[in-house]
Amino acid sequence: MFDRLDELEHKFAELSDEISDPAVIADTNRWRGLMKEHSDLTPIINAYREYKRLIAQVEDAKILLEEESDEELRQLAKEEIKEGQEDLEKISDELKVLLLPKDPNDEKNVIVEIRGGAGGDEAALFAYTLYRMYGHYAESRRWKTEIMSVNENGIGGFKEVSFMIHGKGAFSRLKYESGVHRVQRVPVTDSGGRIHTSTVTVAVLPEAEDVDVNLNMADVRIDIYRSSGNGGQSVNTTDSAVRVTHMPSGIVVACQDEKSQLKNKEKALKILRARLYDMEQEKQHSELSAERRSQIGTGDRSERIRTYNFPQSRVTDHRIGLTLHKLDAVLNGDLDEILDTCITHDQAKKLQGVE
Repeated sequence: MFDRLDELEHKFAELSDEISDPAVIADTNRWRGLMKEHSDLTPIINAYREYKRLIAQVEDAKILLEEESDEELRQLAKEEIKEGQEDLEKISDELKVLLLPKDPNDEKNVIVEIRGGAGGDEAALFAYTLYRMYGHYAESRRWKTEIMSVNENGIGGFKEVSFMIHGKGAFSRLKYESGVHRVQRVPVTDSGGRIHTSTVTVAVLPEAEDVDVNLNMADVRIDIYRSSGNGGQSVNTTDSAVRVTHMPSGIVVACQDEKSQLKNKEKALKILRARLYDMEQEKQHSELSAERRSQIGTGDRSERIRTYNFPQSRVTDHRIGLTLHKLDAVLNGDLDEILDTCITHDQAKKLQGVE
């Protein structure tokens, strides 16, 4: 590990020199790339330099302990050695995490797709509840949300909804939300007061740029049709809805939320790129099954990840064995405790694989 850290520190010094070079600064694209690389290395180098500073401090304290006869100074040296070694252990663990391979998608915006599963209208109502939960969470982190496509059920629920969350690091946190979410509660339509179990699927896809997906428009069929349902004055008066079909994969995306046909087309193609990118990643992940099994929140839509129990005000994340009795807070966007625990477990699993 320390050979690797020495290499990175040398690389960091070279980058520091380069980004200060007037010739490099003049080349905007190159300078931005070097600045990102420099920024990515900064937390690792800062931690490593602190580690080396503590090593020197502990060594000085050991020399003092050997040479000093004053008992009070010897006691201070012993305390400094003990505290220094404890800090060294913490920073060593931190460095191991910092050196783990980074997910290249972590800094990307995300497209979240929520679909009602088993449970009919009750599942659709809970799909809306999850959409609202993620919206509140995005607000708490000052991320922006944008509806891409929605299919309502007429009683305040969503049969399915796709929306984008714009924010630095959105995928790094929300990727753990992919999977089956189960809800246990008494539906408002049940006069008998019986608890029903319904499911909703969530897919979290990193936004795909043109460079991520080679989308050949010759493989895409675009159909224009008249909007239906809620949508304002233009509904049923203009052919603004767009259906995009990717022939090779069979993926179909429909958007009708904008009055502009062009905007609906742009949104549909953005969702299509994200799904194609996700398909390619799934293929790569399946080829690295050992690594995939070691991760939390792999994106497997068949995996039941969480249960929301309304009678007990309980939320249980089955992957990490975490149960919280604060259902209302979670549904209002208080997700950090769950997501932080997912990240910690994910890192621990990866560290086991490294070791």
